[in-house]
Amino acid sequence: VLENPDLQDSIKPQKVEFRSLNFNSTLHWQPGRAREARDTVYFVQYKVYGQSTWQNKDDCWGIQNHVCDLTNETSDIQEPYYGRVKAASAGVYSDWSLSCRFTPWRETMIGPPMVIVVHSNKSIILKLQAPRSPYKRKRGSKIPMTNYYDLLYQVFIINNLLDEQHRVLVYEGKDKVIKIEDLRPGVSYCIVAKTYVPMLDRSSAYSSRQCTVL
Repeated sequence: VLENPDLQDSIKPQKVEFRSLNFNSTLHWQPGRAREARDTVYFVQYKVYGQSTWQNKDDCWGIQNHVCDLTNETSDIQEPYYGRVKAASAGVYSDWSLSCRFTPWRETMIGPPMVIVVHSNKSIILKLQAPRSPYKRKRGSKIPMTNYYDLLYQVFIINNLLDEQHRVLVYEGKDKVIKIEDLRPGVSYCIVAKTYVPMLDRSSAYSSRQCTVL
């Protein structure tokens, strides 16, 4: 049997970090060294940088998961936050493990736009939709990420006859409807798009491919 100080140390959560996509922000951690401690439960607190008191996250108090959703608790996106986690097993509590400072506006990853392809004769018309945040307007619709950032869309075309990795940038800008012209009939074209935040010099992943034959 582990001595209590050893147990206390060996169940202490590791690698506590925030992960965030479009302001959906979750705190993640890994279990301590004592992998055999099956009955370990975790307790999560959070606070705004500079505040003295930590807040309990009730939904993540005595949980077995290694993740806790703090989206609502980090909704003031310009504020820096901390999260911390402690573990308990066999009546023994670990010390707290602290995350790095997390500022949602700076650190959230932006998702790709949604792309709808409408093709006409020798052109492709695209409709782009910005990713949405989890935060809602009074009417209940989710607020798009364009409310928080100056976003540009980058649209790439993949001509399927060529190499899959050969993506050609055909548009960069803010328009939500884009026309790509002078394409060859009978050729299969695929479109992918990214969201780009100039101020942070950060791009999203590529959207899923939308393919069409003219």
